[in-house]
Amino acid sequence: MTGTTTSAPAPGAAPTTTSVSRTPGQIWRRTRGLLLAALLLVAAGITFAALSSGGDHGRLDPRSPDPHGSRAVAELLKGRGVTVDVVTTLDEATDAAGPDTTILVTGPQVLTPHQRHVFREAVGDASGRTVLVAPGGPSVGALAPGVHAEPPGPVGPRPARCSLPAARSAGTSDMGGFRYRTDAPGAIACYSVDGLPTYLLLPEHATGDTVLLGSPDLLYNDRLDQQGNASLALQTLGSRPHLVWYLPSLTDPSAEEDPGGGENRDGDDGAAAGESGFLDLIPSGWLWGTLQLAFAAVLAAVWRARRLGPLVAERLPVVIRASESTEGRARLYRKTDARDRAAATLRSATRNRLAPLVGVSPRDADSPDVLLPAVTAHLGSPGSGAAALLFGPAPADDAALLLLTDQLDALEREVRTS
Repeated sequence: MTGTTTSAPAPGAAPTTTSVSRTPGQIWRRTRGLLLAALLLVAAGITFAALSSGGDHGRLDPRSPDPHGSRAVAELLKGRGVTVDVVTTLDEATDAAGPDTTILVTGPQVLTPHQRHVFREAVGDASGRTVLVAPGGPSVGALAPGVHAEPPGPVGPRPARCSLPAARSAGTSDMGGFRYRTDAPGAIACYSVDGLPTYLLLPEHATGDTVLLGSPDLLYNDRLDQQGNASLALQTLGSRPHLVWYLPSLTDPSAEEDPGGGENRDGDDGAAAGESGFLDLIPSGWLWGTLQLAFAAVLAAVWRARRLGPLVAERLPVVIRASESTEGRARLYRKTDARDRAAATLRSATRNRLAPLVGVSPRDADSPDVLLPAVTAHLGSPGSGAAALLFGPAPADDAALLLLTDQLDALEREVRTS
């Protein structure tokens, strides 16, 4: 590791910090620019998504000019004298049912079982036309009894190949999606995929009927001018003078009246058949905004990631003076009345300094049998006093500790001068 050692600070100088981690202030200064940019990006994304997902930009919305909106077909119907009313609740849709009315249900899969039952009873007695867009699983069984939905097929130009006048005059149209199987008498099957129709008309009563569209593509703005889509859409939705464009909503109060709590709206079969899920109900603006934010976050992570480069010198902790260390340890000994440890430290240091002076190996400095005879021989006097000083008991009080310190110093000076 490459590093530098800082010298001890001068007396009176401010202590040098030994921490190498960043302070909160340093972290804030380094990241505030990035946080501000992220905040602005989030605000811009939310604003853009909110503007892009306004009330007139929904899928199959007759007021929307977006590619997957249906404003074009709604305007053509109005030009032919058909009154187009947009409703978002079950009560509005059922109240408008009548023999001169076509009710277009753009999202049968959103309806709860309770709503399907109420809707079926209301439109069944009205003898008008009901158009269901891409119903699958339990929704088609509740809204069109006797019909079963099969897994969807690809959407593309397909010939009518049926006797229905509207389909024969429209000719090839963009059909596909859910395929339907039924044994209902009088049913007319058109635009088949693998032998099963994706456009099914079910006559009911004298004047009423139900039309099932396997796919909503022919109603989209960007597909209306292709093939015979416009002709088929106008004849399907314009057979009555009044068209009710029902856009089911998850906030419809009638959904909360479901005795079953709205459980399993479409069931596992509907999910397996490819019905719209939660993501399909989110406006495209929000999805694009989320993707843009995720991409920006990845770019920011790459930009701020640690990069390889030359070695950087690292500051190491400062060197502590020996006197400061000694004073600090002495204060700790005094605070805890550890006179025994203080005396042992003083005697050990004295023995280590005396050993080379009297010709004793440092490893034998703590051995009384080796050190004391050498000290006595060096001084030329009996060693009883040296034994008490170098290997005696701990002092009883602070005064005795100070006296021991003075005596050890005197003994060391005597050995050095002899």
